[in-house]
Amino acid sequence: MDLDTLSDRLRRGDRRALSRAITLVESSRDDHRRDAAALLERIADPDRQAMRIGLSGTPGVGKSTFIEAFGKMLTGQGHRVAVLAVDPSSARSGGSILGDKTRMPHLARDPSAFIRPSPSQTELGGVARRTREAIALCEAAGFDVVLVETVGVGQSETLVARMTDLFVLLLAPGGGDELQGVKRGIMEIADLILINKADGAMRRQAESTRADYAGALRLLRRRQGDPDGFPKALAVSAVDGVGLDLAWAEMRGLADHRRATGHWDRTRAAQNRHWFEEAVRHGLMRHLAGDPATRDRMAALGEAVAHGRAAPSAAAEEMLGRLLGTKAEGPENPEGG
Repeated sequence: MDLDTLSDRLRRGDRRALSRAITLVESSRDDHRRDAAALLERIADPDRQAMRIGLSGTPGVGKSTFIEAFGKMLTGQGHRVAVLAVDPSSARSGGSILGDKTRMPHLARDPSAFIRPSPSQTELGGVARRTREAIALCEAAGFDVVLVETVGVGQSETLVARMTDLFVLLLAPGGGDELQGVKRGIMEIADLILINKADGAMRRQAESTRADYAGALRLLRRRQGDPDGFPKALAVSAVDGVGLDLAWAEMRGLADHRRATGHWDRTRAAQNRHWFEEAVRHGLMRHLAGDPATRDRMAALGEAVAHGRAAPSAAAEEMLGRLLGTKAEGPENPEGG
């Protein structure tokens, strides 16, 4: 399928075209990267902007169950929902299970929803290398809510906050100890903390956990420009649907406030600049990996650094000097011969 046909079908909301487009932007082949860049230029439209919601949580908290229930509620209200579920990749093989559709069977069959599992490719924060470009494609296809489910919880989840408008942290009742050591960092970027499984025998414990987090959030400095009360902690049940409508109302209220105060546009502009700089960095790394002479020199300098024959900073200067065509004083004979 040529790019003109692909972009036309994509803008008409063709789900198969969207899948093919995401496959294109996820490819690491040079010709595919060029085609992906051209496609993204064709479909750029400032009038098609979705609410981008990042979602993370500890293992076993019920992220998939929550996303399915939340997504079904939104499609029932007339929204078109895209879910970009980033699966963990093996650090050894790079392989990934990609089982999100099987964990969200009802949402996967919803004609107003689109679920795309993607491998994280072992990237920091569990965010797939091309997730931001996939978000742009979903917006071009007419989806007005994009949920980005990230892998696990950690300080590196700040990456997802740099590509979404709201960040939601999902926790289980009494699960505070699971966040020990990273709790403050995560809470500082969360806009909403949702205590899931607030049903049956867990309802009272969920409310107690919600109160604990609400108290902790009050000790954090409120983000400049956000309304009073944010970030907030709410108790929800993905099984019973309790609290989902309230959570959505809070998300919309916060988004409306940020639009009215100009914070929304400033944040989007800052994100665009950040991801431009990231694209440049990725391009440099592709060059390092793709050019045989550069790759060999990089390997030799790496060995020199690893065995103490060169300082990391000096080796880096030497490598950058080669890339940029400038003279740099590098380690002599890094191979040690």
